Amino acid sequence: MQKIAVIPGDGIGKEVVPEGIKVINAVSSRFDIKFVWEFFPWGCEYYKSHGEMMPSDGLDILKDFDAIYLGAVGAPGVPDHTSLWGLLIPIRRTFRQYVNLRPVKLFKGIDSPLKGKEPDDIDFCVVRENNEGEYSVIGGRIYTGTDQEAAIQTSVFTRKGVERIIRFAFELAKKRPKRHITSATKSNGIIHTMPFWDEIFKKIAEQYPEIESDQYHIDNLAASMVLHPERFDVIVGSNLFGDILSDLGPALAGSLGIAPSGNINPQRDYPSMFEPVHGSAPDIAGRGIANPIGQIWSGAMMLEHLGYAGPAGIIEKAIETVLADYNLKTPDLGGTATTKEVGNAIAESVLK
Repeated sequence: MQKIAVIPGDGIGKEVVPEGIKVINAVSSRFDIKFVWEFFPWGCEYYKSHGEMMPSDGLDILKDFDAIYLGAVGAPGVPDHTSLWGLLIPIRRTFRQYVNLRPVKLFKGIDSPLKGKEPDDIDFCVVRENNEGEYSVIGGRIYTGTDQEAAIQTSVFTRKGVERIIRFAFELAKKRPKRHITSATKSNGIIHTMPFWDEIFKKIAEQYPEIESDQYHIDNLAASMVLHPERFDVIVGSNLFGDILSDLGPALAGSLGIAPSGNINPQRDYPSMFEPVHGSAPDIAGRGIANPIGQIWSGAMMLEHLGYAGPAGIIEKAIETVLADYNLKTPDLGGTATTKEVGNAIAESVLK
């Protein structure tokens, strides 16, 4: 039995999470895997009523679950830094979810905005450091509201933090056909942290002679991902660089609506958390047109993490079947299908 904490959150999260659960329940029925779902109404609506994104004992409540299934966080009227630092980031950091894994794949049936690119041309993973780097709370503002106002933000890169994320990326590359890894850096302009990152990457690369490795400065890497996405297999980057690249990637694959992610604690000391990349999308919330594939694919990642690689693969195949064979797509992919229609079709495909 797997105990899953469900946080639908805000905006379209409340619309796509039920579709993800529907598909996993189809897997449960087909393979006789028992899932117990417990729902938590935390997020921006909770904040507006309670003054906090989750209760003070929220992390203690979550720590005993096998995994966390999150929809989205964010809503108009609540500053983004309040919503993220009140829910998402405390979960990631307290539960040592130091790997943010974001697969990028061009599915059959989806047209890439890149001319002439086929599914085999876009199939890579972004491994984002998820606990430190540029997203720290060290810094502040002084002389607020005056012409001398200054804001200082300090990045934090520890040897332990950099080594573990790069090593995870190399281990992932060992399992993939291309066996290739790219490091995102900016050591020509950022004088301390990025040379430190480069030194550690080079040292670890020497321990994996079977893996082809290279490094790109982040600006050139972004351009190369657009011009030559077929070059890439596993891309590892800092918290900021990984965040940016893992939005660019699914855009190249057709839509952020299909993009999944896993916030992973590889040691399994705490639950890992799985969520789509797209966010709460308040502009389309409530219209029933949100793409549920990112949430559904995140559910497949959760299954794989929990030891059900076979059923996870069946979900991915069902996604491609619905896109390519049924030609069923939500508006972000140029179709007219609703959120529920796509979710139903994927669940039905899983059961076949």
